[in-house]
Amino acid sequence: MYRAISTHVFLRQRLHAGLLEALARSGAEAVELFAARQHFDYTSRTELNELAVWFRENPLKPWSLHAPLFPDLEMGRSGVPSVNVVHVEKSRRIDAMDEIKRALETAEQIPFSYLILHLGDREDAWSPRTLEHAITAVEHLRAFAAPLGVKILLENLQGLVAQPENIAEVLSGGHFHDVGVCLDLGHAHLGEGISEAIGILGTHIRSVHVHDNAGDRDSHLWPGDGTIAWPQTTQALARLPHGPAHVLEIHYNLATSTEAVVQDAQETFAWLTDFADAAASEA
Repeated sequence: MYRAISTHVFLRQRLHAGLLEALARSGAEAVELFAARQHFDYTSRTELNELAVWFRENPLKPWSLHAPLFPDLEMGRSGVPSVNVVHVEKSRRIDAMDEIKRALETAEQIPFSYLILHLGDREDAWSPRTLEHAITAVEHLRAFAAPLGVKILLENLQGLVAQPENIAEVLSGGHFHDVGVCLDLGHAHLGEGISEAIGILGTHIRSVHVHDNAGDRDSHLWPGDGTIAWPQTTQALARLPHGPAHVLEIHYNLATSTEAVVQDAQETFAWLTDFADAAASEA
C-alpha cells in the first residue's frame, strides 16, 4: 500500500517546510499538495522555491496536486466564482482552465505525477453539452500537463457531473487512455456506494482519497470514525489492477495540533496496512 497524505489537513495554515516535515514523520511516503492560495500559493515564486528546495532535499515525494477550487485567498468567501471547467458560460470555463494551468506550472519545480481535477459544481446538471465541455476541458488540460510529466485524474464528486458513470462516459467519449481516476471513498460512501463506484471505475483508478463519514455529510473524518466498512473496502482496493496510492484527505478542523495529526496519521496508516496485508494474504 503506497501511503500518502494531503496537505488539506493543514488548509488553514500557510504550507511551509515544518508542516511537510511533520507529514514525513506521519509514515507517509508521499504528499498531495492542495492548491488553495491561502495555503499553497502556487503563484508565489518565493513560496514555490522554498517548497521545491525542501522536496529536493527530503525523501517525501510530491505525489499529486489537487487543482484549485477557487482563485482567491479565501476559498470563495470573497465572492469570486469557483473554478469550474464545465460551466455553461464559455468565459468561466476559460478562466477556470487558466487558473488550473497556473497551478500545473508548479510541476516545473515540484515534480508531482498527477493533477486531481473536479468536473463541475454540485448544482451543475448533466447533459450532452456538459459532456462536450468536460471532454474539451480534459483534452486541453491533458495536453498542457503532458510536457510537465503530469497526468490528469478525475475525482468522483457528489454533484451529478462527476458521478462515476458520467466520469466513465467522459473517459470513453474522449478516448482518454492516459487519463485516470482519483476515487474519493467518502464521496462514494455518500452516493452510489464504494463497491459500486469501484465496479464502474476500477480499471482507471490510480489514486484514492481516504477518509470517512457517517453517511450524512462529507465530513472527511479519520478512517474508522465513520461508517465505511474498511475491511471490505481495503479488500476491494487490493484487487485493483494498478495498486493505487492511498491518500489520507482529512478535514482541517480535525487538526487540533501538528503533532496530533502526525500521531493520528501514523495510527491510521498502520491500521489500513493491517487490513491491506490481510486482504493480500486472502488473495
